[in-house]
Amino acid sequence: MEYRRMGKTGLQLSALSLGSWVTFHKQINDGIADGLMSIAYENGVNFFDNAEVYALGESEKMMGRVLQSKGWDRSSYVISSKVFFGWHGKENKPNQTGLSRKHITEACHEALQRLQVDYIDLFFCHRPDKSTPIEEVVWSMNLLIQQGKILYWGTSEWSAQEIMEAHMFAERYRLIGPAMEQPEYNLFNRHKVEADFSQIYKTVGLGTTIWSPLASGLLTGKYNDGIPEGSRLSLSGFEWLKDRTATEEKIKRVQQLQQLANELNVSLTNLSIAWCISNPNVTTAILGATKEEQLKENLRSLEVLPLLTPEVLQKIDEIMQTKPVLPEY
Repeated sequence: MEYRRMGKTGLQLSALSLGSWVTFHKQINDGIADGLMSIAYENGVNFFDNAEVYALGESEKMMGRVLQSKGWDRSSYVISSKVFFGWHGKENKPNQTGLSRKHITEACHEALQRLQVDYIDLFFCHRPDKSTPIEEVVWSMNLLIQQGKILYWGTSEWSAQEIMEAHMFAERYRLIGPAMEQPEYNLFNRHKVEADFSQIYKTVGLGTTIWSPLASGLLTGKYNDGIPEGSRLSLSGFEWLKDRTATEEKIKRVQQLQQLANELNVSLTNLSIAWCISNPNVTTAILGATKEEQLKENLRSLEVLPLLTPEVLQKIDEIMQTKPVLPEY
C-alpha cells in the first residue's frame, strides 16, 4: 500500500480506502462488511469513510459494530463522518439538517455513538449551507477539535471560493480551517479537482478523499450492455444516479477505454482507479464494494500505476475528451 500526506497536514492516508455509501446496510450485512473491512485493513487500507446520512445512520452503526468486533488498535485506522443531511430522512425537523452549531455538535455526538469511537479523525461538512454564516461553521468545527471530538475538519462538494472563505475567516481569528475536501473525481468528472482547486493545493493546502473513482460502476464496463440486476444503478431510490451516469455517449467512451485496457493487459476497473490516484493531488480514492473478490480486484489498481506513462495518459485524454482547460496564472 502507498500512503500519502493529506494536503499540508501530517496525517497519512492509504492511497486506496473503503467507503460505505450505498453498500453498508442497503446491500450488505454485518458479516460481509466484516469481511470487506478485514480484507481492506490486511492490505494496508487505513481509512474508512462514512456519513450520518448513509442508510440513515445504519451504515455508521454497522461499521461501529465491525470495528468493535475486530479490536484493531485505534491509532492504526482513520475514520470519518459527515454532517449536513441528517439521518431522519423525510422526517427531518428544523435544526436536524444543515451546518448550524446545533446540528454540527449533535451530529458529531451521534456519529461517535453509532461508530462506537471516542473521536472522529475526519469530520466533513457534507455540503455547503447557504443559510448558515461561514463564521458559525468554522467556530463550531474549531470547538470540536479543541474538545478532542474530531481531529481534522473538511468539506465535501464545496466550491473553491467557499473553501477559501472558510480559510480566510479561520486565519483572521487564528482558528483551524478545513484540511480536506471530498469531491467526486473520475474520468468523467475532472474540472473541480484539476482546475478549480489548482491554486488551493499550493497556498493553504488541501487533501482530497475522492469519491466515485469508477463513476458509480460505469468505468468498470459492466453497463456497456445494459444495467445488470442488483447493480448500483438498478437500486430503487437511485434513479437520479442512473439518469446522470449511464448515457449513450459515456458508454461509447468506456468501450474505447476498454480497448486501451486490453492493450495494456489490465482490467478497465484497475486502469480507471489507477488513473485517479496518478494525480498527486489525490490523497486517497474511496472504493465501494459488495463482494470480497470485487474489493481484492480494486486493490490491485496500485499495480497499474507504473503503466500510466505520459503517452498512456495522453491516449486516455484523447479517448475521454474530458480534460479541463487549466487557468493561466
